[in-house]
Amino acid sequence: MRTPEGIVFSWPLAGPVSRMLALLIDMACITAAFALLVDVLRRAVKLQLVSVDWATTTAILLYFVLQIGYGIAFEWLWRGQTIGKRVLSIRVIDGEGLRLTPGQIVLRNLLRAVDSMPAFYAVGGIACAVTRHVQRLGDLAANTVVIRHQQAATPELSETLRLRYNSLRQWPHLCARLRQRSTPEEAGAALDAILRRDELDAQPRLDVFDDLARHFQSKVEFPAEALDGLSGEQYVRDVVQVLFEATVKG
Repeated sequence: MRTPEGIVFSWPLAGPVSRMLALLIDMACITAAFALLVDVLRRAVKLQLVSVDWATTTAILLYFVLQIGYGIAFEWLWRGQTIGKRVLSIRVIDGEGLRLTPGQIVLRNLLRAVDSMPAFYAVGGIACAVTRHVQRLGDLAANTVVIRHQQAATPELSETLRLRYNSLRQWPHLCARLRQRSTPEEAGAALDAILRRDELDAQPRLDVFDDLARHFQSKVEFPAEALDGLSGEQYVRDVVQVLFEATVKG
């Protein structure tokens, strides 16, 4: 991911194998949920609450709703993860490293029907194999990529984030809200900027940290006294310490 200032942030891409395993887990979850719903419909037919034709039609509709709605619901609620993706530690993100939009989530899941053609996700598998960023057609259309999680090394974080004073810590409830609203990718990008700050020239360095500071300020508004006298870089350092403080203390 390249910023307008020419700074590159990178995440490891999820390969076709891990994505296929996640898909198999998701399909098993969908199948289990569908079987449960069908059992409920069968009981309703036996009790003569609904007709056989109505139950059959409903079952068909429920299957298609589950097929599409499962991915949309989980990727929105879990920030780019389904049950299978969470088990395999992979996540969908925007192609520019930003948070997914509802439109992207809906589009990539609607195009699963195309990616799964003619059988066993052949079209999607071929697309993943030949595209630079391992993207199926749904990813290409929605401008999304699937990445693997990487854990930052604790010793490096401890040295980097050792600050004598952090004004944001005076408002622990706001710090907790900031951690809740920030994705792992956003935290990783801010940490990467801190670690690589000495590689930047003066003006690009100022621009990068001002942009990052505005981004995190839009998530949680701290009182003015917490920001008094803080440069963009100092604010981002405080934010990174807040986001990673559990890791540092551990």
